[in-house]
This record gives sequence, structure tokens and C-alpha cells, in this order.
Amino acid sequence: MRSIPVLALAAALLLAGCAGSGGSAPSAGETAKAHDDAVQALKDTEAAWVNDIRSKDVEKWVSYYTDDASLLMVNAPVATGKDAIRNMLGPLMSDPAFALQFSASRVEVAASNDLGFTQGTYSMTMTDPKRKKPVTEKGKYVTVFRRLPDGSWKSVEDTALADGPATP
Repeated sequence: MRSIPVLALAAALLLAGCAGSGGSAPSAGETAKAHDDAVQALKDTEAAWVNDIRSKDVEKWVSYYTDDASLLMVNAPVATGKDAIRNMLGPLMSDPAFALQFSASRVEVAASNDLGFTQGTYSMTMTDPKRKKPVTEKGKYVTVFRRLPDGSWKSVEDTALADGPATP
């Protein structure tokens, strides 16, 4: 006879657990808004990144990467981890001619809203070490982002591909 109250209690807890999970699943409109918000957050992150690069502060630039991120740049080995990325970017940032502009033409976010990527073009000016004169490299890039628990987006993979040799 004790099994009926235990069974009733288990059923009540199961129902309460389902109701406590927020009730029904998000509506299609809520899901679409969350996705649109994630896409906009990625666009905003890249806009802030471009702006922060102008400061030539390597720490600001590195702050856009996860601790285990990889950066793949033209004519350089893969830099994995913030220290390696910092070491790769430091000389660029100290170059008086250095300037970088990039802009996404495509921004995609997974349905889970925790991974996304941007794809676009870039233009980078730097001093040619042989000629000691500024040159500009143009190319395309793909950056893969992960959404962190605090809601920020950080790059986990960043790849730049030059369209050709840098030109004066």
C-alpha cells in the first residue's frame, strides 16, 4: 500500500520538474531572435576588434582569442595559444606603418548559438623588411568564434589568405 503514495510522489516530482524547466520550448520567433542577436553580437565583436587594432595594443588584439586559439597568417607557422599569438603579432604592432582593416561579407551562427564564423576581406599595411618601405597585402579571411559562458564571442581559429604578394 505504500507503493501508491511513492508512485504518486514520483509522478508529481516528474511533472514539477518538467514545469520547472521553463514550461514549453522557445517559440520559432524566440529562436529566430536569439539567432539574430548572436549574428549581431558577432558583427559587433568584429567591429570592436578592428577598432581596438587601431590602438596598436597587442594585448587588446590578443584579448579577442580564446586561450587555445590558433592564428594562421601568410608565410608564418601556425601560432597556437595566446602567448604564441602575442609573439606573432607583437612585431606587427610595433611597426609604425602597420594598419589593418577587415570586414565580413558573411556571418553565420550555428543553431546552438554557441559557434559561428565570419568570412570577408582584409587589407594590411606593414613595412617591407627588405626595402624598408610600406607595402599593402590584400586578402580574405575566415574566423571561427566560440561563445563563452559570459556571452562574449572569442576567436578559436583565425586564418588569413593573401590574394598575392604585398605591393607598394
